This record gives sequence, C-alpha cells and structure tokens, in this order.
Amino acid sequence: MVASVDYNALGFKAIVVNFHGAVLVVTMNRAKQRNSFGDTLPEELIKVFETADRDDHVRVVILTAEPTAPAYSMGTDISTAMADFSRPEGDTDYRDPGGQVASAIYNCRKATIAAVNGHAIGVGMTALQLPFDFRFVWEKAKLSFPFIRLGISPESTSTFLLPRLLGHSRANSLLLTGATFSPTSPLVSGLYHEIIPKREDVLPVALAFAKDIATNTSQISVAHTKGLLQHPGETNEQNHLLDSRTIKLLGTGEDAAEGALAIKERRGPRFNSPLSKNWHPWWRPVDESRPKAKL
Repeated sequence: MVASVDYNALGFKAIVVNFHGAVLVVTMNRAKQRNSFGDTLPEELIKVFETADRDDHVRVVILTAEPTAPAYSMGTDISTAMADFSRPEGDTDYRDPGGQVASAIYNCRKATIAAVNGHAIGVGMTALQLPFDFRFVWEKAKLSFPFIRLGISPESTSTFLLPRLLGHSRANSLLLTGATFSPTSPLVSGLYHEIIPKREDVLPVALAFAKDIATNTSQISVAHTKGLLQHPGETNEQNHLLDSRTIKLLGTGEDAAEGALAIKERRGPRFNSPLSKNWHPWWRPVDESRPKAKL
C-alpha cells in the first residue's frame, strides 16, 4: 500500500519524516536548540500525528531525536512560553500547546513509540513521552519533571497521564519533587518498554519492535484496543459490554477472517483492511461544543 499523503509536501521544518515500510519515523530537527518545544515544533507534531492517524499506509509512528543531538528534548522554549502566556485570551480560553500535542498523539489510532535517545526534561518527559503507547529509552538519559522548581504547574496533560501509567503515589513523588532521576529508578519502573545501554541503539531497537507490530498486527485491532483502553467503563459489567460489542464488530471483519486463515495455513497474517473503512468508535461520542485548538 502506498502512502496516501506526500509528507515532504507538508512543509515541515522542525521535524524530518521518513518511512521504513509502514513505520513512520518522525525526527525532531532542533538539535541546536536541544529540541526545545518552540518555534513550529508543536504545530508540526500535531499535523504529522493527525495526518498519520488518517493515513491507511501508516501502522506505527516513532518519535525520536537525532542521535547526535545534545538531548531528546530539554523542555519548553522559555521565550516562546512567555509570549504564549501574554496572549489576549482569558484564563479560561488559554490552551497549553503541550497539551494539544499530547492529545494529538494520545488520540492517534496507530501504535505510537517514543524513542528517547537523550536527556528529557519537562515537556520532553510529558508531551513527548507520556501519551505514547510504548517508550524506549537510553540508559544514561537524565529525566525530570521540574515544574515546581520553576514556579509553574505541570503541563501536557501529565497530571492525567502519569497517574494512569504509574499510579498516584509515584506520580506524587515525581511531580511534587521535581527531582532528576534515571530510567532505572524504581519511581518509573514499568514506564519504559526497554532500557537500552547504547544511545545509538535506541532507534534501531524501537524500529525493529515497530516493524513487528506493522507486519503482524491488524491496524483495526490496534485502533479498537487502544480505544477500549482509553475509554473504559466504570464497572466490570460495563467493560464486559464494551468488550462484547467490539468483539462482535471486529469478529465479522476481513482481518478476523485473515487471522483465522493464517493460523489454519500456518503462516504469518496479511492484514490489509484499511482502518478508514473499519472504524467503529461507538464508545466515544463527538462533543461539538469542545473548544477548538489554538496555536
């Protein structure tokens, strides 16, 4: 299947986009600024993840930094942030750019991977890691949620995502101290799919993992499983109903038939059904009153 979008024509400057089969690798291109969260980076990340979400050719998206960059991301560009705070919108109208990026990544129906091949501070830990499905990290990366040491509050929906990933106790320890920690710290145990000794190996290891997902899983199943995980019911019975309806919807589809046939023929599956024509987000009603994103 050929990509339905010419990503090179989208005018990206802060990111570089490359395909490895059905895996889209997005590399932050602000090494001189230590990949700080400024200039056009936020809006370009939103655009690339929203575009990948609609592109049936894309099955996995990886975000990473150049291997020679001084950091994965050292946080928000202070000058950009101060200008952002001075906008004329009222307090209730302000929209955190990091939160908008986090939402674009979190809502992407494709499998998403953060290949953290350098130090990650602030937004480098929040928007550029927490909303991803999988995280691979360099063993010697320095990590921090420094907000309370800067006189500001956590951003990028981290107060929602971090407790869901690690529990409230560890989220408290990370967000209410602002301390610097390593990927091997017990505080982040379970956050990373793999901790990798050599910095230059982070992307290759993540890419091999991504290619396995792209080759051997149904993007329809991935999308619906993500939806169920992100929108659970409040009781066991509600989740039973959610699961049952989704099982029924997907069980009658072409990918389910292909999966059964692949087992019967003792071969790998060839899932080719497009997500764009097989998406049933019945658990997530659209709220048209929700404020539009502002960048």
